[in-house]
Amino acid sequence: MGEMTGFQLGVIGALFLSVASSVSIVICNKALMSNLGFPFATTLTSWHLMVTFCTLHAARRLNFFESKSIDMKTVMLFGILNGISIGLLNLSLGFNSIGFYQMTKLAIIPFTVLLETLFLKKQFSQKIKFSLFLLLVGVGIASVTDLQLNFVGTILSLLAIITTCVGQILTNTIQKRLNVSSTQLLYQSAPFQAAILFVSGPLVDQFLTKQNVFAHKYSSIVLVFIILSCLIAVSVNFSTFLVIGKTSPVTYQVLGHLKTCLVLGFGYTLLHDPFTYRNIIGILVAIFGMGLYSYFCLQENKKKQAGDLSLGSQIKDKDGIPLLSIDKDGHEVKKSTKNSLV
Repeated sequence: MGEMTGFQLGVIGALFLSVASSVSIVICNKALMSNLGFPFATTLTSWHLMVTFCTLHAARRLNFFESKSIDMKTVMLFGILNGISIGLLNLSLGFNSIGFYQMTKLAIIPFTVLLETLFLKKQFSQKIKFSLFLLLVGVGIASVTDLQLNFVGTILSLLAIITTCVGQILTNTIQKRLNVSSTQLLYQSAPFQAAILFVSGPLVDQFLTKQNVFAHKYSSIVLVFIILSCLIAVSVNFSTFLVIGKTSPVTYQVLGHLKTCLVLGFGYTLLHDPFTYRNIIGILVAIFGMGLYSYFCLQENKKKQAGDLSLGSQIKDKDGIPLLSIDKDGHEVKKSTKNSLV
């Protein structure tokens, strides 16, 4: 019971860290890009990952965690896939309207459910599906404004959805099947993610913004916000792997939409962004859907735990054969066991 309580506290801590760090970095990056004129999102992400790796390397040297060797081919492909998904999401935003980009992000949940059902044979109850549907409708009402379609943008969005879903499913699967922690997996894969974005980032950003990141004039305030963004990103990257490892890719995406609602709220209260009744209704519907999702997940986990406990008690009953038995001649005979100390 204590072990289960500790696990639940760990999940709550991971969820809180993910929300707090993600909302913080969105506000920081919005100030950096909108107010200070630094539009190089993909290159900035590569710097995030490099700082994350350097921080984890220092933590490993100080024995905060142990490095665990993972098959190099697996880690390399995983890191490259995640790097490509980040680049595709940024390209999708560049080629599509804000509304279509939000639809792309909304499509990640149903596509993840589809992939896990088809390839991992995972079952999602009707209640879970209904709560996810409500969540997506709410976020769609709150954040999707215009839907302008174009062929290249649609293809990029589809590729972004596929790579993001597969990357997040692998984040969960690798941790569980190879018995590695979120920190160990992030430490091994971050260099490959950073490398592919460090090479492709300036090209993607120049294509989208028509500006060269290396020719940009870096004022002291811009440098301060870049450093702050990189430091917050360490927490964002760590909590992302932690949440997906402790819960599931779908739960992480649900959490992502909670962040969207919080960012909309903070944008209205702190940055005085325009806010309508449509935004308010959408956020309320989304929060209701999240509440239902959390409640149904909790109920299903309780049922699963009860089933595991009953199965455990049955196994104990089978193992509860007396160590002393009587032979044919009426003599006591001690039953040998592998765990016996004698």
